[in-house]
Amino acid sequence: MFVWNAVLNQSDTTEFVFRVFTAVPAFQALLFLLFLLLYLMILSGNSAIIWVVCTHSALHTPMYFFLSNLSLLEICYTSVVVPLMLSNILGAQKPIPLAGCGAQMFFFVTLGSTDCFLLAVMAYDRFVAICHPLHYALIVTRRLCVQMALGALGLALFLSLPLTSLGFALPFCGHRREINHFLCDVPPVLRLACADIHVHQAVLYVVGILVLTVPFSLISVSYGFITSAILRIGSAAGRRRASSTCSSHLTMVLLQYGCCSLVYLRPRSSTSEDEDRQIALVYTFVTPLLNPLIYTLRNKDVKGALWKAVTGKAASDID
Repeated sequence: MFVWNAVLNQSDTTEFVFRVFTAVPAFQALLFLLFLLLYLMILSGNSAIIWVVCTHSALHTPMYFFLSNLSLLEICYTSVVVPLMLSNILGAQKPIPLAGCGAQMFFFVTLGSTDCFLLAVMAYDRFVAICHPLHYALIVTRRLCVQMALGALGLALFLSLPLTSLGFALPFCGHRREINHFLCDVPPVLRLACADIHVHQAVLYVVGILVLTVPFSLISVSYGFITSAILRIGSAAGRRRASSTCSSHLTMVLLQYGCCSLVYLRPRSSTSEDEDRQIALVYTFVTPLLNPLIYTLRNKDVKGALWKAVTGKAASDID
């Protein structure tokens, strides 16, 4: 309660602005169109994944349940950041109050952490499916899937709330401060505080380990067992079929965890704000965009369901 009151007391006087990408109007318009196009592609691609999973009974399995949840997270994740980012690309810098910045940070950290935990849950699903196929239906039940998805969200909320509250309980000197970023992320906001932030950086590092290192270690162990099980499969066709169900997920894991680790787990002395902003563009735009592309291009079930949906709609329109 004290922390929240401190945030409210500062919110009336403290504002932030985001550093512009460029001051050249022509480049501003080009960046606006580029990011808008990417955002629309993210929305349409991930919405298509959710729709096809929900409307095709053949895809009502745990793997696709988690995939549709991942797509929903990607939509929410980018929607927390991109609309505000687009509004600040064109024209003058638009200030965001302290409370608004805190809200964006909270949702950004929560959704991003949930994304990481859900990727670990999906690795467990693939581990059971490949290493214990005869018991898969008994172990990975619908109830367990819902519990694991809610558990990922609950754990993310548990970690992001104190981290955000601690950050915005700090004093910020001056009425308006410029954030060298396109969103209210934890590291660039902490750099603007007029107080000692060693404790806050330590908390950020611990949260980063819990969100990134621990799940990635579990994913690595899961894929160690999965690789061993695939190598024991007698036929080459069986090995290809088993590995194809994991390659898409593994690609997303390497992109998400790799980029986030560079921002949140590197020592502060070896990082720069400009590098963090460039890396953040990858997990804000590239990863959510590649999610539907990777899973549709490398997954026969999803491609088949999408093709049936498109051809079926086209046939009904002709009739």
